[in-house]
Amino acid sequence: MSDHTKPVDDGIRLAKRIAAQLGCSRAEAERYIAGGGVSVDGEMVEDPASRVLPSQEVRVKPGASAEEAPPVTILLHKPAGFNSGVGARGEPSLACLVAEKHAAQSHGQPRFLKRHLSKLTLCTPLETDASGLVIYSQDFRVVRKLVDDAAKVEQEYIVEVAGTIKEGGLALLNHGLKFSGKPIAPMKVSWQNEHRLRFALKDVKPGLIDHMCGQVGLEIVEMRRLRVGRLPLAGLAVGEWRYLLDYERF
Repeated sequence: MSDHTKPVDDGIRLAKRIAAQLGCSRAEAERYIAGGGVSVDGEMVEDPASRVLPSQEVRVKPGASAEEAPPVTILLHKPAGFNSGVGARGEPSLACLVAEKHAAQSHGQPRFLKRHLSKLTLCTPLETDASGLVIYSQDFRVVRKLVDDAAKVEQEYIVEVAGTIKEGGLALLNHGLKFSGKPIAPMKVSWQNEHRLRFALKDVKPGLIDHMCGQVGLEIVEMRRLRVGRLPLAGLAVGEWRYLLDYERF
């Protein structure tokens, strides 16, 4: 029989191999794999459906757990022009950044797993043209804090503007304007220099700051979000991201 007609042994599912190897259930085996605890020929494999040959070396790493992995929260320094939205299957567009842009890996950060990009909620939308801190989370507690209780969480922006502000415009920015027909809650707006405004406000909706500036004769040139609650952007270069640490609170 010629080589090209020989039957191909495509192996068995990795989860089945692990279940047999450890004497555990298939569900437990899948959790070992998805949690990054299994290697095939020395390389970590995260897909339980991967197929392995009898000749391949399959190992469960010391300390690996079959417990369900805890949810993660991702903090991203979004570049201007980057769409921060989440795709139809739940994967955010930040997936293209994860390979080379994970910051502070050695400072208590979890190891990146592909499962960390599934079922993420975009908690702090930011206009495509803007840059700054954007937060995604798998954790319902974080989602509740940043989405359901958004009116209680202050955000800080630096906004570069062009144009001449109308008389009394700064006072109107602080309180007195409407958005979508409803009064905007009072906020703190101040000049940083002749072309830069600082906004500290809650319950931020996409388009709100642009609308406010337009109402007083200003045009946004550049906008950057510096802080969400008590968490600052500091330490993340443009395009970098990191995980929220256990002790950090918004």
